Amino acid sequence: MILADILQLWNSAWPAGVTMLGLGVGFAVVLLVASEKLKVEVDPKIEQIHEILPNLDCGACGFAGCGQYAKAILERPELIGKCAPGGAETSKKIAKILNLHISESGPSRRPIIHCRAHSEDKTYYGKYEGIQTCTSANALANVQACKFGCVGFGDCVGACKFDALSIVDGLATVDYDKCTGCGACSKACPRNLISMVPFSQENMMVVACNSKESGKAARSMCKVGCIGCGICCKQTDIFSIGDNLARVDYEKYQPTEQTETAMNKCPTGAIVYRGKSAPPPRPAGQKAAASQKS
Repeated sequence: MILADILQLWNSAWPAGVTMLGLGVGFAVVLLVASEKLKVEVDPKIEQIHEILPNLDCGACGFAGCGQYAKAILERPELIGKCAPGGAETSKKIAKILNLHISESGPSRRPIIHCRAHSEDKTYYGKYEGIQTCTSANALANVQACKFGCVGFGDCVGACKFDALSIVDGLATVDYDKCTGCGACSKACPRNLISMVPFSQENMMVVACNSKESGKAARSMCKVGCIGCGICCKQTDIFSIGDNLARVDYEKYQPTEQTETAMNKCPTGAIVYRGKSAPPPRPAGQKAAASQKS
């Protein structure tokens, strides 16, 4: 009796099983044919370029990832050189794949923080207890007197994929030994405090301030901010004043006795060196090393 029931069940089920098997095989054949007919051939040069790139997907080149950048280079070779982490060596290897000759690239760009004020150098109206990001604090709070200085919550630190930034006593600080110049930190800063500067020397002279306040207001808000006095401009033409703020013309920059004098005479010490072996800036409140009458 049981055997008869099993046979009856088998006789009723196997046609359905065979049908399903046939459908499965049929769909597999259709998919196989479609994949062959519709597949997109990938140029082997794209794969070669992709292998050379750092594959960090940092976005410094302006594309979402290294794969997209590799494809774009093949279509537009003028994009060679956009990979900051890869540097000049990577550009040369890519040019060789494409049988191109590229001229020597200019100095690599590295970020500078246009602020040197640590927590003890700043004036505060109160304590911010909101969302602990620079973007939120910048948009919602008026706690820090200087609206141009580093907020210090580290949006730039979170954006860096190379662990090249940290917050030291309320100030974003770059580790130039780790920095690749990808520019992610510059894009992350809500106050546009970080600019990418062509480092033609290992250490570059910078105005570590972004304040547009008058000299008197700047002094009341920060111990180390630029007051727009113009003393630096009297020493060398690489400096200029605009919106109460000194700036460096990096097209003209060369370290000379005059640039050193300009830094030493800055009354607040807002002019400093930044780079791999940069000397520490003059302590806040310390008087200028030379007379300010020249």
